[in-house]
Amino acid sequence: MSKIKIKMNIPNTPKSRNIVPFFLLSGLLTITTGFTTGCSSSEPRPVAETEPSEPVTLEQAEETEAPAKEIRVKAQHPRQYTVKKGDTLWGISSLFLQDPWYWPEIWQKNQQVANPHLIFPGDVLTLIYVNGQPQMRVNEAQHKQVQQTSDSSGLPVRKLSPSIRTSELEASIPSIPGDAIRQFLTKPRVVTEEQLESAPYIVGSEDNHLVLAEGNRVYIRGEIDKERVRFSVFRPGKALRDPETDEILGYEAIHTGEVHVTAYGDPASGDLTFTGREVLIGDRLLAEDKSKLENLYFPHVPDRDVDAQIMELNEALTGVAQLQVVTINKGERDGMEVGHLLATYTNGSTVRDRHNKRSSKPVKLPNERSGLVMVFKTFDRVSYAITLESRRIIHNYDFLHTPKF
Repeated sequence: MSKIKIKMNIPNTPKSRNIVPFFLLSGLLTITTGFTTGCSSSEPRPVAETEPSEPVTLEQAEETEAPAKEIRVKAQHPRQYTVKKGDTLWGISSLFLQDPWYWPEIWQKNQQVANPHLIFPGDVLTLIYVNGQPQMRVNEAQHKQVQQTSDSSGLPVRKLSPSIRTSELEASIPSIPGDAIRQFLTKPRVVTEEQLESAPYIVGSEDNHLVLAEGNRVYIRGEIDKERVRFSVFRPGKALRDPETDEILGYEAIHTGEVHVTAYGDPASGDLTFTGREVLIGDRLLAEDKSKLENLYFPHVPDRDVDAQIMELNEALTGVAQLQVVTINKGERDGMEVGHLLATYTNGSTVRDRHNKRSSKPVKLPNERSGLVMVFKTFDRVSYAITLESRRIIHNYDFLHTPKF
């Protein structure tokens, strides 16, 4: 074997003496050789057992190994589960795991399912352990084609060959119930002051009606995007104020209908094609939200501490429970992401200690955890979240923090 000589200028420092350069040529050829400083030998310098090990490369020295995730399996869980229509990944994972958001960690990849997060009605899920770690297996037998053949002696032989599932995404089991959040995904719900001021508005109707409904002709003033013909009609709602600072973070946009613009001008003309409630003179127009509805959400704990508050209970007066929607006072500007999990805490009440003879000052009781919410839509300074767990009623102005487990 021919020798390859490589000349390197490596500083003779204590840190550099144990760094072994690593080369990857075209992704195929790896050259391994030993380098030392201050000696002429081509053999790598042996490392004493008492000498602390050094990283192979500087890049590896900067990397830190992520701590292993503790996946806690419920003591009483089914050995197998057959997926039914109407199930969700969150609901199924709650049967097996104490922390259901760890489902991506336990779904076992296999050749029959291109996306391990997609499961379908009729699938049989089995929880097994591999090297001490829980894993979820999808029934592979239902994804194999059976061929009946015979061997040299004439005995029947059944041959299994894998086949690829071609079911569409819409047929798979969703992460969370889509009906609970669908209206918050398809309609504009939070707008800024600038959007309010610049949005076109309905100035009148064909028959001078003040209250309008589907089928009415309306006239619109303002700057209209001529690349579009369909717009959502909304009515400015109340201001969304930060519970701590009282700063306005946005305005509710109450969806009232849909309009099809038929002629551009000042004013433009259009027809109301749908009304979910009465449309009034002065209601404004926004472009329709064409974003595709997501079938899969991947809940995950934020990688930093979050301190937020619930600022609005959507379609509720005093409190919400599981699968209801809340508005929180943090948005994209604050680093909120779709899928972020936040624990909710009810503010502890203040009581007077009447049994302390020396002092009867008020005592603040601890905040108690009330549930768990997942962010599913973010705006600039506000986000929507759905309650996935509720140990007790979740109130407006409850606190939100990064979950600790």
